[in-house]
Amino acid sequence: MRVDVFVVEQDCPYPELDGRDTEPDALHLWYERDGAVAAYLRVLAEPDGGARIGRVCTSPDARGAGLAGRLIDAALAEIGDRRTVLGAQSHLTDFYARHGFRPDGPGYLEDGIPHTPMVRD
Repeated sequence: MRVDVFVVEQDCPYPELDGRDTEPDALHLWYERDGAVAAYLRVLAEPDGGARIGRVCTSPDARGAGLAGRLIDAALAEIGDRRTVLGAQSHLTDFYARHGFRPDGPGYLEDGIPHTPMVRD
């Protein structure tokens, strides 16, 4: 599903499989519908002891059901009070702000899509 959303739908031809999925501390959370992944995210350990949430996506047919928000809440429950960062697509900063994140630096382009670095202390 990540390739379908990030590479195909968003037209970002990049190597989506970055080798970090198999890191010992990587945490993968997802919801399924009818045996298929409907929403997904991963949590990675940061060198400073914090965490990074990334690859947050929802399949087109499951959007609007609140699955991504539920996954963020589940990830934050696992992370606890550790500093957490993410690179939000800029049009989603309000979504992440509802989960306690705030902008943390200047915006940037990633694969032609505006992003905003965000942090939750």
